[in-house]
Amino acid sequence: MDLNKRLSAFVQLGKSWSNLSEDDIKYLSVNAEAKNGWFIEQNVRSAIAGICVMLEEEKLTKWVGNYQLNPSVAKNIGLVLAGNIPMVGFHDVLCVLLSGHNAMIKLSSDDEFLMKQLLKDLVQIEPEFKERIKYAERLNEADAYIATGSNNTARYFEYYFSSKPNIIRKNRTSVALLKGDESREDLMDLGKDVFQYFGLGCRNVAKIFMPRGQKPDIIFEAFESWKWLGDENKYANNYHYNRSIYLLSKEDFFENGFFIVKESSEFVAPVSVVFIEYYDDQPSLDDRINGLKPNLQCIASHKGWYEGSLPFGTLQQPEVDDYADGVDTMKFLEGLN
Repeated sequence: MDLNKRLSAFVQLGKSWSNLSEDDIKYLSVNAEAKNGWFIEQNVRSAIAGICVMLEEEKLTKWVGNYQLNPSVAKNIGLVLAGNIPMVGFHDVLCVLLSGHNAMIKLSSDDEFLMKQLLKDLVQIEPEFKERIKYAERLNEADAYIATGSNNTARYFEYYFSSKPNIIRKNRTSVALLKGDESREDLMDLGKDVFQYFGLGCRNVAKIFMPRGQKPDIIFEAFESWKWLGDENKYANNYHYNRSIYLLSKEDFFENGFFIVKESSEFVAPVSVVFIEYYDDQPSLDDRINGLKPNLQCIASHKGWYEGSLPFGTLQQPEVDDYADGVDTMKFLEGLN
């Protein structure tokens, strides 16, 4: 199957999923949430929309034009996919199949239903992909690996996959930077980066850097539109648990009934908690961010004023060439030819 044929199939997949009926979306959402309570309908809809934008023909064509993607021999690429947000592993599958290689997929049990439905539709569009997509629990026969997991599982991956080419991804998180002159409307956009997908993604903001002297009150006001999260059982359980822990530990924190703001030097916050850290001036902020960069997926700032950052409200809208951990997956796959 040549590149144009592979490309055309994914473009058609994007068009097909962008035209899903309400009944189709309800079916996907109900079954996804039955398997994973975090996958509520709103999050499934957001994930579908993100994939459809990624699969727009002009974007895909421009993207693949940067690589040589016609391998003489198709390699078997073992994929260990994450399952923290709906279909989060799709980009890795897209890269492998568009590059002309075969995908040996170990699905996350948290995101099995949606991924199988998506790839089932891809095969219906282009049946030749059937022989290029295999689901497996063990990936011993793979020629190379792309694996995503926690810091603990990453050590396991590094041990077992070290003899072959690999990309191993560990825990990452994202942060937001405030100047102190942001409006309530600006911070409302930031709320999307914090709370979309319940804050479970590595692209979700878990920590906010604020100029010293600024009070967190404006954050509570701006994030009020997300108070519905407090009615979602899994999220609410996390909120009440973390609140109880902080109370028992006699730690200082602010809360408003559905999320907690706590000053901390840590950068990975639990669900329902946003860490804040104060800075004194731009140089001290730069030093802190540079020290954290190996652990950061994204940096958010109003209109992207900070170098290398993204505007508030855009973190969960990655483009097709936004690679996890900044590692060019396509270049890696191209290098296997």
